[in-house]
Amino acid sequence: MDGFATFVEGIEQWAWIGWLVLIAVFLVIEMLTLDFTFLMLSLGSAAGLITDLVGLPLWAQVIIAAAAAAAFILFLRPPLLQRLRRGEDPTKSNVDALIDLRGTTLQDVTQISGQVKLSNGDTWTARALDGVPIPQGSRIAVSEIQGATAIVRPVAE
Repeated sequence: MDGFATFVEGIEQWAWIGWLVLIAVFLVIEMLTLDFTFLMLSLGSAAGLITDLVGLPLWAQVIIAAAAAAAFILFLRPPLLQRLRRGEDPTKSNVDALIDLRGTTLQDVTQISGQVKLSNGDTWTARALDGVPIPQGSRIAVSEIQGATAIVRPVAE
C-alpha cells in the first residue's frame, strides 16, 4: 500500500505536465478540425492546470476539468459558432443555385429523357418531375438535381 501511495504522490507532483500536454494536443487537433470542440476541451484542461497549481488533489482536478470542458462546450461553443458563421455569404452556389432556376426545353422532356437550357446558359439533361411530358419550347423551373440530370416542372410565365 505504501508503494501505491508513493506512486500517486509522484503522479500528482507532475500532473501539471500532463495538463500542458493535453492543452497542446487539443490545440493541435483544433487547428485541424476548426470546430471549436477541441478548443473547449483545451480550455477545460487549462482549468485542470489551474486547479493543479492551486494544489487540489488529482481527482478534483479531473472533475473540475471535465465540468469546465462540458460547460464550455454547452455554453460557449454555440455562440462562437454562430458568430463565426454570421458573415457567411447567403448566396446559394453550386447545385443549390440551380433550384427554382427558370429555363426552356430544347427537346420534349419526359420521365425518361429530355434536354433544357437554363437561364444561366447551361444545358442540362432533364426529366419531368411528375411524369407528364413537357413539350419542346415550354418554360420550366428546376425542382431538384439528381447527379447530372435536372428534374424540372412546367411554369406559366
